[in-house]
Amino acid sequence: MPTISVDKAELYKALGQEYTTEEFETLCFDFGIELDEDTTDSDRPMVNGKQEPPQLKIEIPANRYDMLCFEGIALMLNIFRGKTPLPNYRLIPPKSGKLETITVHPDTLKVRPYVSGSILRNIKFTPESYDSFISLQDKLHQNLARQRTLVAIGTHDLDTIKGPFTYEALPPKAITFKPLNQPNDMDAEVMMQYYEKDKHLGRYLHIIRDKPVYPVIYDSQRIVCSMPPIINGDHSKISLNTTNVFIEMTGTDRTKLEVVNNIIVTMFSQYCAEPFTIEPVQIISDHNGETRQTPDISPRKTEAEVDYINNCCGLSESPESICKFLEKMCLTALPSKSDKNLIDVSIPPTRADVLHQCDIMEDVAIGYGFNNLPRTSPNKSSTIAQPLMVNKLGDIVRMEAAMAGWSEVMPLILCSHDENFAWLNRKDDGTTAVRLANPKTAEYQIVRTSLLPGLLKTIRENKKHSVPIKVFEVSDVAFKDLSLERKSRNERHFAAAWYGKSSGFEIVHGLLDRVLLMLKTAFLTHEEGLEAKQGLNYEVRQDQQKVDGYWIEEIDEATFFQGHAAAIFLRIDGKQVRIGEFGILHPTVLDKFELRYPVSTLEINLEVFL
Repeated sequence: MPTISVDKAELYKALGQEYTTEEFETLCFDFGIELDEDTTDSDRPMVNGKQEPPQLKIEIPANRYDMLCFEGIALMLNIFRGKTPLPNYRLIPPKSGKLETITVHPDTLKVRPYVSGSILRNIKFTPESYDSFISLQDKLHQNLARQRTLVAIGTHDLDTIKGPFTYEALPPKAITFKPLNQPNDMDAEVMMQYYEKDKHLGRYLHIIRDKPVYPVIYDSQRIVCSMPPIINGDHSKISLNTTNVFIEMTGTDRTKLEVVNNIIVTMFSQYCAEPFTIEPVQIISDHNGETRQTPDISPRKTEAEVDYINNCCGLSESPESICKFLEKMCLTALPSKSDKNLIDVSIPPTRADVLHQCDIMEDVAIGYGFNNLPRTSPNKSSTIAQPLMVNKLGDIVRMEAAMAGWSEVMPLILCSHDENFAWLNRKDDGTTAVRLANPKTAEYQIVRTSLLPGLLKTIRENKKHSVPIKVFEVSDVAFKDLSLERKSRNERHFAAAWYGKSSGFEIVHGLLDRVLLMLKTAFLTHEEGLEAKQGLNYEVRQDQQKVDGYWIEEIDEATFFQGHAAAIFLRIDGKQVRIGEFGILHPTVLDKFELRYPVSTLEINLEVFL
């Protein structure tokens, strides 16, 4: 959870009350947040020649974006304590009646397709509120915006620029401006090189570096406001003296884009000459003809069941009482006129975390008081969990392999592309492995499609131990599957590897026989295997027994030593399927994994037995 540091004296002043550390800790618990530290008695750093004032470090739930700043914490605690009414956020058009506009060009679809905007008029910053304004942007970038990949925020002094604005995407060489706090103009290509080693901005360059065009926002005089998500222009930078703030943000996720816009304007519109007023901006999209106003601060409407809330909390409250509890959590609620078991809830733009009636139920519990909820015994609803069949099967195989003298290992599920394919002498057809879009290192590029790389790397890191080394793993691999909603699927596999001075082929074969025997899968002779493969006499033999079972056939695959590998076939319920393979690894594979002794491996798909 994010931890927010706030000035202790200023927060108590905003709350209108002094607290002991224990009292404030209790208040935080009642509201569902946590006081992590009070630095009053700690060694505090020096800031601008003075010792930093005492700070309260408060842990905020990750989904409470409205409490990532001093203003949000003070406002929500005051509403919770009944000291402040619910804010009435309003959109106020400019005196001219003409909204500022941002026109979106079609090329932005290639890089960051969405843009949003808003204006805070006649705002008055203090040093503390200005720092909080900047800090909130950083917190949102780190949290909801996922390091600016989903959303990037730009704030500008509106008095230094002039609308209408345009959101465009141009080649790097075509974008030239003076970056924030820099003395000279640069084109975007030079800028990317300049900030390569910058500790703060360097981590964002990858977001657009390889794109054919870079996003840029211009005013009507072709002054660059920003090049999202990297940096703003120096011309329109805000300061303590800024009175009109133009806020623009671009992103790849429209929902999060609008949430970020709502959070910023609702938190800081309280400093406007007319509190809680926001001037909207009109977004004009040339490519699809869409025109919309942002931000949309209208409350979201939903319903919640009274019985559901009471049952979950162990209460028997009336709809009217539940509505009062919700008001303490910044939600407006009224008993439904159509159904006595429903309440109509209006969710303000600050509460993007409320998605379902379970979130409303949680707010009722907080408003009622966690410590006030009745204590009940869970005996009436106690159950014994039943394992998923795939997990139960995996445990059976795991236990059997361990009792056979093999050691279980648990490598990582990510590996490099070469380890999964080239090092095993396998080719990637492009439709098999799930790739990571932005891998941090070359070691973690894809989700493995085989358990063998992990086993071989484990042996490599432990080859100083005495041989033979016998290891196995029961775990998942992943494959692309475009027919599914998530475009991928998992398979539970069992794999084992023998490393020693002899090949160990017969030992791995013995482990295979033991595991399949334990799964009540009979070994078919050569003749029975041919019959099963060809479908001959499948249904009933003279002894009235079906010929379900498994058999092996020699294969010639580059992963294994020629003539020393076999595929494993299974005939079950009238279906024939290849479930895996085993054999002695090819010397080139051993060389890639830096192994000097022979290795025999086995891998089978367990899900066919379910």
